[in-house]
Amino acid sequence: METITSAQNPKIKNLLLLQEKSKARREQGLFVVEGRRELEHCIEAGYNVKTVFVCNEIAGQAGNDLCQAGNDLRHARPDRASQIIEIPEALYRKVAYRESTEGIIAEVEYKERKLSDLRLPENPLVMVLESVEKPGNLGAVLRSADAAGADAVLICDPLTDLYNPNLIRASIGAVFTVPTVACSSEEAVAFLQDRGIQILTAQLQDSSLYYDVDMRRGTALVMGTESTGLTDQWRKAASAHIRIPMLGHLDSLNVSVSAAILLFEAVRQRQI
Repeated sequence: METITSAQNPKIKNLLLLQEKSKARREQGLFVVEGRRELEHCIEAGYNVKTVFVCNEIAGQAGNDLCQAGNDLRHARPDRASQIIEIPEALYRKVAYRESTEGIIAEVEYKERKLSDLRLPENPLVMVLESVEKPGNLGAVLRSADAAGADAVLICDPLTDLYNPNLIRASIGAVFTVPTVACSSEEAVAFLQDRGIQILTAQLQDSSLYYDVDMRRGTALVMGTESTGLTDQWRKAASAHIRIPMLGHLDSLNVSVSAAILLFEAVRQRQI
């Protein structure tokens, strides 16, 4: 196992580059996962881990177990073995985004995610977000989608980087546990309509209360940004328009809160 102690080491510099620059992630086909739970979800989803940086002073037994697993894999499958690099606590705190990530940071190989790869069950529940780019909001919606057992999340914005470290952190790894695809709105509409999945758009105008709409059949819940809402493409494609009643002075909720309300209404209806 290699040990690195200097922040000037090229491997440490590249780790920081991958954390900060989406262009570097795309060019190298790598992204960064920080934290034991997040990395476990990533591995369970079938991703190949290239390099793991471990701070044993923080990771403790988890770090020792990881190193042993890496050694075992290296002997059993040399073609798939991850490189494990030990770093001291002072260096770890310089490269880690959070201090509460168990002393483990990994570089992981990209996997292309396409709509054609999705395998949906009968009467699926799909969450769709249009132009919601903030990693914190996306991560929170993914956590709700995981909790509600959603079958897929479609993020309709070609600029969205599903491997943004902030999105991975905010989702606590749910970006790996829920099939998630970034695509255009046009592609998403066609995908849903071809499969007979009803499209329910969340909007204030010309809408029904969300709990009055049947969500027991195959359903896609579609939400846009709080400021601009959804584009006309989604409004026209909708099977129905739904809204959450607003009884105070404000006319909207944070998108992650609204998504959770709608997702768990679908869960409620399907359990009756």
